[in-house]
Amino acid sequence: MSRAPDVADPALLTGTFLHAPGIGAATERSLWSKGLLSWRQLIDDDRPPVSKGRLGALRETVERSIDALDRRDHLWFANALPAKEHWRLLPWFGERIAYLDIETNGGMDADDITIIGIHDGHECRVLVRGEDLDAFPELIADTQLLVTFFGGGFDLPFLRRRFPAVPLDQPHIDLCPTLRRLGYSGGLKSIERKLRIPRREEVDGLDGMDAVRLWNAWKWRGDEEARRLLILYNREDVENLETLLAFALPRLTAETGFPGIAVT
Repeated sequence: MSRAPDVADPALLTGTFLHAPGIGAATERSLWSKGLLSWRQLIDDDRPPVSKGRLGALRETVERSIDALDRRDHLWFANALPAKEHWRLLPWFGERIAYLDIETNGGMDADDITIIGIHDGHECRVLVRGEDLDAFPELIADTQLLVTFFGGGFDLPFLRRRFPAVPLDQPHIDLCPTLRRLGYSGGLKSIERKLRIPRREEVDGLDGMDAVRLWNAWKWRGDEEARRLLILYNREDVENLETLLAFALPRLTAETGFPGIAVT
């Protein structure tokens, strides 16, 4: 069984209204200031919390949200909740989480994926082209929440081309825009350095171009040490996503201004 970092509060999902039409952060905070801190509180309260023009859509969204959560329908929330708020789903769907990172040979075709790293919070699997890459659909089948770094622009498009039968439509926390939102821009390695997240000495300083070089050294010259370093490099990539998510969560929580949650 997988897990998510233990720093997210369940109320950050059941107390959000940002997925309702016409509701932004200011209106959400206004609802909270009226004591409406959850979907059920809003349903049970007789006061009209917003204008008549928005009330019907708000109540409908809240009712559908309660039903979807009761059914643990992660796909409903993937579509309903703004992508930048998918992190709020962690306490509810984080038991089936997958941190993902791929490497390629430098090409852009579906078959140019060389390595897929999958980390569930306990175990990290690194799949290798020509060996066990085709195990990916089975490993990802029960996943309810994806975490990547720039996966929306790189990893997921590649994976969808390589495995067209795998929809990869789960809620997705892309740490690249998430960390940029918190003031940390740049690539994965540069952000790790800023936050002093260490890497094993053997792969410290390597980047995506090195991953291509290491693949070619193994593929064309049979360099087993290059293969070992490539797998270790990818493992560091995917495992560090968990560390970055744990760093981001309390800061995202503080940004919401949700009442009654202590942020450390």
